[in-house]
Amino acid sequence: MVPDVSTGSNTRGLIVYLFGPGRRDEHTDPHIVAAWDMAGAPDPGRDPAATYTQLAKRLDIHVDLRTRELGGKKPPQHVWHCPVRTAPGDRYLTDAEWAEVARRIVHATSIAPEGDDKACRWIAVRHADDHIHIMATTVRADGRRPRTHHDGQRAQAECRKIEAEFGLRRLKSGDLTAPRTPTGAERAKAQRQGQPVTARHWLREQAYAVAAAVHNEADYFTVLQSLGIKVKTRLGPETGDVIGYSLAAPGDTNAAGDPVWYGGSKLAPDLSINRLRERLPDQDVADRPRQVVDPAQAWHRAASALHATHTAVDSANDAIAQGHLAAFGDVLHNLALTTHGPHRAELRAAAVAFNRARRSAIRADHQAATALREAAKELAYASHAPGGLAVAVLFAALHLARAAAHWHAQRGHEQQASAAEQALHHLQTGYEQAAAPVLTELARSTPRQQTADRFEAAIRRTIPAQAERILTDPAWPALVTTLARAESAGHHPRQLLAQAAAERDLDTVEHPAQVLIWRITAEPNKRVQVALRQGTVGAARAKPTPRTSSTTLIEQNMEPNRVLPQDGPRRRIAG
Repeated sequence: MVPDVSTGSNTRGLIVYLFGPGRRDEHTDPHIVAAWDMAGAPDPGRDPAATYTQLAKRLDIHVDLRTRELGGKKPPQHVWHCPVRTAPGDRYLTDAEWAEVARRIVHATSIAPEGDDKACRWIAVRHADDHIHIMATTVRADGRRPRTHHDGQRAQAECRKIEAEFGLRRLKSGDLTAPRTPTGAERAKAQRQGQPVTARHWLREQAYAVAAAVHNEADYFTVLQSLGIKVKTRLGPETGDVIGYSLAAPGDTNAAGDPVWYGGSKLAPDLSINRLRERLPDQDVADRPRQVVDPAQAWHRAASALHATHTAVDSANDAIAQGHLAAFGDVLHNLALTTHGPHRAELRAAAVAFNRARRSAIRADHQAATALREAAKELAYASHAPGGLAVAVLFAALHLARAAAHWHAQRGHEQQASAAEQALHHLQTGYEQAAAPVLTELARSTPRQQTADRFEAAIRRTIPAQAERILTDPAWPALVTTLARAESAGHHPRQLLAQAAAERDLDTVEHPAQVLIWRITAEPNKRVQVALRQGTVGAARAKPTPRTSSTTLIEQNMEPNRVLPQDGPRRRIAG
């Protein structure tokens, strides 16, 4: 059950909409199911003699008194509006049940506390099977305004109780860190224009992806503009510094032909200019020249940073863990940016899903996650990883997403835990698609049986508790090849196995041989990597390359520009 609180200033205009034909969905049999006084509330849906104006005057009676007291000045935003909708698949409630829902919500939000004869006047109108609209005028009989602070949060909490009592689908509780939901008008506009998502949603995902890849604030705005997105900054009156910004999608205009602007904080709380600056380095730091390195090193650093993040998430410091989860969101975006292949779509979907899991009410310590964030940005500019190194990084990301879901669930972050689970599902699918050809090629290159027997003995001596599971794992032949290549580089197999097994317990993993393969593959030992790159799928030797500019890289790898047809003038309905 979803409530959606908003405010306005046109009582009659909202009444016209509630009892009218509807803008997008047909309004069927509109009528009042509950009110401050069922006998005193004219119902235009049931009484032919009742008019919209009569109902508006009855609702506004206290507002009009207050207006006279204020010398003709109406209280601002005095119309309170809260649609309440059941979840898809829920049973349809009766009028009596919806009446109870309405009374409980106006009580919970302090619009009309039970037993308060001075409360605001309100009505609940049903014009569809699956929802009602509660509207009130927020001036009490004693002339005071109701205490509606956190009314949306209180309405959500009451809906969770109603769901349990009415046997409805239990939705996830929020913590006021979710991005704003697209309005019905925005959704209808996207549908008219044949767009799969609204302009608000599209801008949010582009902003996240760009922020993950760029190195400073200036690059952030430059790259957004290179993607066709309009940028408008707000400058401080004294310093002239940027204190805010707004974005507009290409071609997204209002009835007058002007761009439709969305402030950064209105796209998502952590896309405000202040939150972005917490994650982006200072300009002088960002402008320092960067040493050109073997691109494979970026992938090794990403794997090491993900492993360290797993430890940070397991720690008792929630601020540090939250900071690492925010940086992990950047890793996912840049993995999708750099990846080429059929699994790229799954990685993009994982990054989008995890955007909700990267923030919570816990204030993040972003400085603690500097290493992971820097590794994420290096990943954005790295060429495709040689051999199975990209799969090893994806495998580490998969396990970190699982840890993130568990971390959020332990702290009651229901929406974030659900988002992390969605990201985990996409990462699992992407991993299976990416790992299959690499594991197949490794299995085809298995050395002679004598070598395999030696490695079996090493497994039994080094990891005796997991030996049978490893040796019967379908990926065992691929592990033999991985160990043989590491041994040819001068690394002792037993020492390598011991290090890989010690990273994290193997008891709970389904395929322990695969875990060992990717841990060994991500081993930063340079000699091991030279051997592992030989003969493996995609094993072209990586060469140092100059850093690609932010604009060029993102233009080449991000989704194509969203081109929206101009929206012609449309009739505006009051309320």
